[in-house]
Amino acid sequence: MPSKNTHKIISSFMALALLMSTAMAQGATPQTTTADAATITQQALDATAPATTRAELAAAKPVLAKQAMVVTAQHLATQVGVDILKQGGNAVDAAVAVGYALAVVHPCCGNIGGGGFMVLHLAEGKTLFLDFREKAPLKATPTLFQDAEGNVVKGRSTHSYLGVGVPGTVMGLNTALATYGSMSRKQVMAPAIKLARDGFVLTAGDVNILHTRREDFAKYPNVSNTFLNHGKPYEVGDRLVQPQLAHTLALISKEGSHAFYRGHIAQAVVKASKENGGLLSLQDFADYTVNWAQPIACGYHGYTIMSAPPPSSGGTTICQILQLIQPYPIKKWGYGSVKAIHYLVEAERRAFADRNTYLGDPAFVKNPITDLLSPKHIAQMRASIEPDKATPSSEIKGSLGADEGQQTTHYSIVDAKGNAVSITYTINYLFGLGQIAGDTGFFLNNEMDDFTAKPGVPNSFGLVQGRVNQIEPGKRPLSSMSPTIVLKDGKLFMVTGSPGGSTIISTTLESILNVVDFGMNMQQAVDAPRVHHQWYPDLVFIEPGLLTPKTQTTLKDMGYRFKEVTSWGADEAILLNPKTGLLEGANDRRRPAGLAAGY
Repeated sequence: MPSKNTHKIISSFMALALLMSTAMAQGATPQTTTADAATITQQALDATAPATTRAELAAAKPVLAKQAMVVTAQHLATQVGVDILKQGGNAVDAAVAVGYALAVVHPCCGNIGGGGFMVLHLAEGKTLFLDFREKAPLKATPTLFQDAEGNVVKGRSTHSYLGVGVPGTVMGLNTALATYGSMSRKQVMAPAIKLARDGFVLTAGDVNILHTRREDFAKYPNVSNTFLNHGKPYEVGDRLVQPQLAHTLALISKEGSHAFYRGHIAQAVVKASKENGGLLSLQDFADYTVNWAQPIACGYHGYTIMSAPPPSSGGTTICQILQLIQPYPIKKWGYGSVKAIHYLVEAERRAFADRNTYLGDPAFVKNPITDLLSPKHIAQMRASIEPDKATPSSEIKGSLGADEGQQTTHYSIVDAKGNAVSITYTINYLFGLGQIAGDTGFFLNNEMDDFTAKPGVPNSFGLVQGRVNQIEPGKRPLSSMSPTIVLKDGKLFMVTGSPGGSTIISTTLESILNVVDFGMNMQQAVDAPRVHHQWYPDLVFIEPGLLTPKTQTTLKDMGYRFKEVTSWGADEAILLNPKTGLLEGANDRRRPAGLAAGY
């Protein structure tokens, strides 16, 4: 029988399949999904986090620290970050060390084979955004995932090398370190290299995630040699050793990004891509760049939210939702109340319609951020919300007047000087493509699935998108990743973010609402049952314990249809409590292998 801890692990990948299945139930045709994906997800469902009761939620307490805090989805990575801070490193040093460590101890999601975003708040007051999202290969085309008749081919974007984008994590982490770090690359990478070379003992949380793709691991000798134990799944207490990954990390430590983008590592990935029908070239790696930019900023009830701009949709969508609900007395109505859920869902419905219609890689499209967040546009959207009735998604379009329209991990760090880092990075599915190029030791992403395979056809997360996010050479796919920092009177207040595909946006948003409007501590805020709506499919996803039977019945009478999902997301957050002056660290209950720790 699985242990109690085994039943507590949660994979954001489960949200993926539920979104797919509900889209199909409504007549949509998510042609990019595959039977394999559904099977993988069902295995993950067997190991989900239990519902939390209101009594358990009330009793939840965060980890407290006076000076610094690190929160990640894997306890060894958290300890790496804390150790770096204690050695005198700053938040960026710790973030880079954690990023590489997670690639070893959380290989489903932590990565050097994917990409992501960082929001960095410096103690001096400046807040910056770093984009190290993957890029499409130069040979990619808008119809890459379609057959000759224009039909989306099942699995092409998720289970073939055509789904692999040019990874950005290594250049992203190294650029952040070189720009704002204080320690050497050798210092911050040493813990990850040691963990890969010497191995680490697996807990129930680690093992359960590894088990989700054990059948896929068996298909590829270079994967099974590491991620199966003599052909059998790993068990609790076993040691996972990754010598090939240790060698790859040592090369990066010694030679920097050059090793990854112009040396042996790039050559190995390109060779594997060509042998397996992919498009990646050495030019794709040599041309890869990261970008510094300004985060999306908006106000909410006296707080300033700083989040990710395009090619992330997160900051824009979160800010739209917050602006839509700001005039309503959410605090008075209360967490999980009929009115709070009604107005939140209607705001999400409208914001996701705009997200899926207008947003894309700013190097390729003009993102109308100013218009989307303008008071006039927000007021027009709000005016369409009826006070006692659900609006069918079929009646909602991207509302500026244009024609159209999983696995990840997040970590948060605050250092003793007040610098803060919020990072979300991904390889899309659990273990991404599920394949490793040659002897490189790391899983490749299948991030190309985040593009629009065909306008109007849902992707793996059920998102129905338009041409703005179509595949183009060198383009970055639109993302929902939402690393976020919240300020109060210009000072650090919260660091938050989550994995979970399209549910990242609602998860991150609700962690803020739970503190600001509902008065929860940080642990309660990340543990609380969640609600999610994304325009299509026209269903309200809820976790057990969110709604009372009476509340759900009332909402059903208003026209809502619900799908109860055991769990999704994994918010790893930090609150700087202005009343106590203490840092509150919270590892999401949905990631039992994770840890909040500080000093």
